[in-house]
Amino acid sequence: MSEVRAGGQFRPLEAGDPTTVASYRLSARLGSGGMGTVYLSYTPGGHPIALKTIRPELSEDPEFRRRFKQEVQAAQRVQGLYTAPVLDHDTEGTQPWLATAYVPGPSLHAAVAEHGALPLNSVLLLLAGVAEALSVIHGAGIVHRDLKPSNVLLAADGPRVIDFGIARAADATALTGTGVSIGTPAFMSPEQAAGKPVTPASDVFALGQVAVFAARGSGAYGDGPSHAVLYRIVHEEPDLSGLADELRFIERCLAKDPADRPSPAEVVALCQEASATPLVQSGSWLPEAIGADITRRVSASADLLAERNQAAAAATSATLPPPPTAPVTQVSSPSVDHGAQTMHAAPTMHSGPVTPPPAGPPSTPYHPQSGPHTVPTGHQAPYPQPGGWQQPYPQGHPRPLPLPPPRNNVGKWIGIGVAAVFGLGLLGSCASIVQSITDSSSGSSSGTSTGSGGSSAESKPKSDPKPVTFKGVNIPADYYVRFADSPPAPVGDGDAPYREDADLYYTTDMIVGKQVGSSSDKVVLLNNSQKGSLETCRSETRYTENVKLGQLSKGLQLCVRTDSGHIGLVTFQGTAPSGDPSDYVSVDITVWRNAEEPVTD
Repeated sequence: MSEVRAGGQFRPLEAGDPTTVASYRLSARLGSGGMGTVYLSYTPGGHPIALKTIRPELSEDPEFRRRFKQEVQAAQRVQGLYTAPVLDHDTEGTQPWLATAYVPGPSLHAAVAEHGALPLNSVLLLLAGVAEALSVIHGAGIVHRDLKPSNVLLAADGPRVIDFGIARAADATALTGTGVSIGTPAFMSPEQAAGKPVTPASDVFALGQVAVFAARGSGAYGDGPSHAVLYRIVHEEPDLSGLADELRFIERCLAKDPADRPSPAEVVALCQEASATPLVQSGSWLPEAIGADITRRVSASADLLAERNQAAAAATSATLPPPPTAPVTQVSSPSVDHGAQTMHAAPTMHSGPVTPPPAGPPSTPYHPQSGPHTVPTGHQAPYPQPGGWQQPYPQGHPRPLPLPPPRNNVGKWIGIGVAAVFGLGLLGSCASIVQSITDSSSGSSSGTSTGSGGSSAESKPKSDPKPVTFKGVNIPADYYVRFADSPPAPVGDGDAPYREDADLYYTTDMIVGKQVGSSSDKVVLLNNSQKGSLETCRSETRYTENVKLGQLSKGLQLCVRTDSGHIGLVTFQGTAPSGDPSDYVSVDITVWRNAEEPVTD
């Protein structure tokens, strides 16, 4: 099912679909499958994301939850050009979910179903891109287990592999009666179909099947009931008729023995050899009709975000109070300088009606009350006087001049006092200057220089930043994390110790062995008796570039001071468990961001 309709609009949410998940507002339905349903949402900054909610029957299984949590943590280590990175998740809530970057393109399955098989150059670029994605996925210790055309999305700049590792979470789960099958029969490897251990070579077998589907529009083992297809996968040779000669190497990917299959890196090299020109991913790697589909999805996502923002703005404006109206103009009471008793030449005009003063003799002062006022018909508007509002005078009677203010001697005595204080201050300043000159002269004559005694108005010390803690951060071999990231996700391409922004890295050097370090060269391994804190990390100066993995045990702490001014307290939790094909260290990190001035060259 395509997520975008013929008119270019996303499919709306259906009855029973949630409208929000955590802090994300769901905008459309992208699709559903055996594991759950995928929705379109947006980050606060307006970037589209694909948010997958897990089916309730899976969520209720404790073993699934445990595996799902492990796989999400592993998937966060995958940082490749041809994968959709994990952006956010919740594995502990009532309904687990996972958010990845949204890829505005059709799946390979949908594109072939609608537009037919891909041309040779597109197949080679597709095959090379997916093989590169598998290299990154396997490097993070993950086997995809369910690589198929619907899990390969076609973007303008190359393919994207999605849902890597999630099938493993359900592989050992009690799913009897749920109707969920782990893996897709037509794209399983022989060992997977036979219930044998699944390895990275199993994904290469699925990659060969995906390539045949892309190039011919049909699978390598035909169609029909699942058990019939699985039998042919295990016992028969693939049908590769109709493939171009340049794609004959795909037969190696479909070898029955996993050891006979090429690695993903070898597949990339085979694709380059098969191409008449160097393979370069560009915006024109796909047929024009599929490119138009991608453009429609990009426009549909932008339009949906604009509609959502307009609706949010309308809802916000509806909750605001209406703007005040502009009633009749009234004259305000004059502004008075109470120190000099000087009235401004003209009164300030304010909007609002006026209330007449109460009845009484003309000399009775009146102070208006706050609130709306009206002027009855036939009354003259009052006029201001220094002592307050006066009653209106009848027509023909001249208006009296303002009364002179009463004499007040208080101001005179205040002025004398201010002058006296000013005079004393001036004398004190002169004395200070003389003393300063004397001290300077004395220092010069003795051949020494005197330092500044400090400002009389010292600036307040900068308060310490609040700590932020991230638990269970897994750093694969030759990857690193940056303390400014939230959460600090592993990044790198094999040269972590040589990256200037490697605040904390894990490397497996062939000569010196496995180490944890920082590009700042300011790492301190705390003693067992020391309590890890910001104060401790600031005071410690026993710096080293890195610490050997053999020196660390669970619970030991490292202080890391970075060149960017962040300070981190790293608590070592251990390494990858026995039997895990990946190599990583697990740590808890507490970061005080901008705790000190950054280092500048």
